[in-house]
Amino acid sequence: MTSTRTQAGFPGVGMLRETGRLFALGLDVVRGFFQRPFQVREFIQQCWFIASVTIMPTALVAVPFGAVIALQLGSLVTQFGAESFMGAASVLAVIQQAAPLVTALLVAGAGGSAICADIGARTIREEIDAMEVLGVSAVQRLVVPRVLASMLVAVLLNGLVSVVGVLGGYFFNVVLQGGTPGAYLASFNALAQLPDLWISELKALIFGFIAGVVAAYRGLNPPPGPKGVGEAVNQSVVITFLLLFFVNFVLTTIYLTIVPAKGS
Repeated sequence: MTSTRTQAGFPGVGMLRETGRLFALGLDVVRGFFQRPFQVREFIQQCWFIASVTIMPTALVAVPFGAVIALQLGSLVTQFGAESFMGAASVLAVIQQAAPLVTALLVAGAGGSAICADIGARTIREEIDAMEVLGVSAVQRLVVPRVLASMLVAVLLNGLVSVVGVLGGYFFNVVLQGGTPGAYLASFNALAQLPDLWISELKALIFGFIAGVVAAYRGLNPPPGPKGVGEAVNQSVVITFLLLFFVNFVLTTIYLTIVPAKGS
């Protein structure tokens, strides 16, 4: 009896259990990518839905984000007398860091919350249990198409944020800070390289996967009671944000260690 109480009350055991279940769901989703039948109609519908709720907010956020980076870096490099590197600094900051994070936050906040609310409502209404009784895998039928849709939309939105952010930074640097277009583009061509775009798209792909899996997990396991779905949505967004920043740090560290800077 004492041993059972000790194990049940061990600090952090609940967090470890939830982490293991989340990781197990992620493995089931990855395995479901290669299983048939694939829910093509559900995948297309989810892609359209996630894109429809994230395209406009993403575009609106990308412009001021790129502008803030350009203005802040512009004032900083001016103090050091390195105005000629303004283009490379702002563009690399937008492509490598800002674009994937902005995309992931909006996909998780808008698309992920909708995914969690949809699956959570199905769980509360016991539709998930009915599917399992009928021998239909809820992961294969509902989760896999939504996670794939999140990944695809995140990659496409990342390209949109990169283009809009770079154009916004160029406009604010040239128009407001008196920079020259030639120096802006020349510094970008001198220091930027193709792997910078690859790591940006890879981050967006992984972030979309994390957002979809976390949203689906919380939707499949909502807290009991009538407020369970709302609490699950809130928890999914918070957990996704924490994981995104941690994974972004790990990927950035690995990239900067493996890929040498251009010209070095």
